[in-house]
Amino acid sequence: MTLQRADLWSLEEYSEKRFDFRKEIIEHKKNRQVSLNQHIRLLFEDEKTIRYQIQEMLRIEKVFTVDGINDELNAYNPLIPNGSNLKATLMIEYADIDERRVALEKLTGVEKQIWIQVDGYDKVFAIADEDLERENETKTSSVHFCRFEFSTEMIAQAHNGAEVTIGCDHQMLNQASVALTGDTRASLLSDLVVS
Repeated sequence: MTLQRADLWSLEEYSEKRFDFRKEIIEHKKNRQVSLNQHIRLLFEDEKTIRYQIQEMLRIEKVFTVDGINDELNAYNPLIPNGSNLKATLMIEYADIDERRVALEKLTGVEKQIWIQVDGYDKVFAIADEDLERENETKTSSVHFCRFEFSTEMIAQAHNGAEVTIGCDHQMLNQASVALTGDTRASLLSDLVVS
């Protein structure tokens, strides 16, 4: 479940396909986002979102060498779910810079208190920022990368219709939680493979 060089377009091909691919990705992401409140949003990554991210990085940085492309693949492939997990980019979004600064100071540790729960099972808390530390003693980052690992039983029950809820226990979020429904639920469960 990782991308290879053969899965990517050359810079020239991507230039021709970018407009349509970008529209496709915008639509695709609509069903892969969960907002816990007006400032906390999770974007669940998959092969398609990561492929887009890599293509954009190659385009912006004008990378066309084998080593350069492999570096991008090595950096982004770990963000693709592998069948037993969901992977998400956690974004803390405030338009006002001063308000964001204050919020990031109050939200330290938030990335470790995000969870997903399949009804009847314990909460699965995020394993956050495995690539590098994104917070310090005084503030957190506005972007975190989270992995949620599920047991085979949890995955089977979710596919059998058990409610799946995403939430956060951080004191600043007042126990915020959202049940997955409709196209968002279907899109995220497609990342989890019943074994």
